[in-house]
Amino acid sequence: MTKVVIDPITRIEGHLRITCTVENGKVTDAWNTATMFRGFEIFMKNRDPKGIWQFAQRICGVCPTPHAFNSVRAVETAVGMDKMPDSARLIRNMMEATQLGYDHILWFYQLNGFDYVNVPNALNANPTTPGLKAVQAQVKAIVDSGQLGPFANMYWDHPGYMLPPDLDLEITAHYLQALEIQQRACDAGAMLGGRYPMINNYVPGGVTQMPGIEEIEYYKSQMADVKAFIDTVMVPDLLAIAPYYLDLATFGKGVGNFLTWGVLDEKSQDPYDRLFPRGGIFDGKLELQKVDLNDVRQYTKYSWFEDAVGAGKHPLDVGQEPIKFTKMPAIDGEALPEGKYDWTQAVRYGKEDRPMEVGPLAQVLVAYLAGRPEVKKLVNDTLAAVGQAGNPTVLLSNLGRIAARVIKAKVNSDNALRWADELLDNIGKGETNIYNELDFSKDGTGQSGWDAPRGALAHYTKIKGSKIDTYAAVPPSNWNLSPRDDKGVRGPVEEALVGTPVADPTKPLEILRTVHTFDP
Repeated sequence: MTKVVIDPITRIEGHLRITCTVENGKVTDAWNTATMFRGFEIFMKNRDPKGIWQFAQRICGVCPTPHAFNSVRAVETAVGMDKMPDSARLIRNMMEATQLGYDHILWFYQLNGFDYVNVPNALNANPTTPGLKAVQAQVKAIVDSGQLGPFANMYWDHPGYMLPPDLDLEITAHYLQALEIQQRACDAGAMLGGRYPMINNYVPGGVTQMPGIEEIEYYKSQMADVKAFIDTVMVPDLLAIAPYYLDLATFGKGVGNFLTWGVLDEKSQDPYDRLFPRGGIFDGKLELQKVDLNDVRQYTKYSWFEDAVGAGKHPLDVGQEPIKFTKMPAIDGEALPEGKYDWTQAVRYGKEDRPMEVGPLAQVLVAYLAGRPEVKKLVNDTLAAVGQAGNPTVLLSNLGRIAARVIKAKVNSDNALRWADELLDNIGKGETNIYNELDFSKDGTGQSGWDAPRGALAHYTKIKGSKIDTYAAVPPSNWNLSPRDDKGVRGPVEEALVGTPVADPTKPLEILRTVHTFDP
């Protein structure tokens, strides 16, 4: 048995250590350790519910917008507001579309791409266009300097890199182009939100301002560029790379349970009618089930909190204290995690205490089973392109997670322009209400489930005496990066790692690939 520790896992949003045991060329056990304490729920108590969303969106610096949405919706439902004005719905959708547009491009190229694209190998390409020759010259200058910057500390000599040099060069060029396109999405969000990240235009009751015609047209121009990049670069890149890595469909299945609260409201504002609708899939059976925000439970036997903090309680009854921190095993040596090993609390669903995978794969699978036509077509086309027509179960894998993020990015960008046009139509019809006045004098409990780019995100709140009495956020990392629960059942990333082939434990590229498919 060989112990493999990667700390820190780089090219991710958070702070993460992965520990694995490897025997006979495969991972036999795994532990994920989130190495930073969150604690927002502690200092959000006793604050004004009208402004609590400004704290809540700072739970994540990469995906603040869905945290902002969930916070205002949790407060809205706590004080009895069922639906937001339709124009506010469209503005919030448009904001979320910028978040998703930037985030999924960032993941595909900057965070995940170098697990498959060998940048130094691009020097062996034979480019014929001035643009690719210029990129190759840039790469050569960096390699010759010996100061590799973002290309350092990679396993470039690993036999798992399969792309030919010309394709390595082309994707490297797209890596650089993606940086500019992400900025377009962020600029579109800043135009509506006042700034980005940490937007300013949300408020319990709706949004603060109706954008003007020029602002909406600017938004459309930026998001049109994002859509064009996804359509003409990102989707073709996926289809070009996938045939070289079809083995990714053979491992990384994980727990076989999938959850999404849904994201991007249609006019009905019914969560089961969203562009990516709410739903669950259990025990690896591609059958769609309804899900309930109140069926979420948390456990802390293996987290750095007292065991009684979790114990299967509802999120509003859990909190982030008292803490019970124990020392992590040394990176060197044979010691493995025992007892408490993670700041993440183990989140489970339903009376069966199921671990649930969340993220674009869950969202795309649920939308596919719900019959969303645009998703069904893209999934079927992708399956056909990789020789798996009519076999959606192949998506329950590392390959499926990668493909799902690209599919979701395309569906999102296709609809961003639709929502902008619908907002212009509302303005033309005089439907310009964007805010409902709320009464904060009554006590109440509210909740909201609206997925972040990384997956299922829910906020819960209890208002008492016009102040926040209790607040809880259950983000995607609490699901995917869950440690073992009180029964010793692994979380989704841990389970997905088991069985991952590892050619060389000193260069655990395959472990990184599996972890990165979850976009931690």
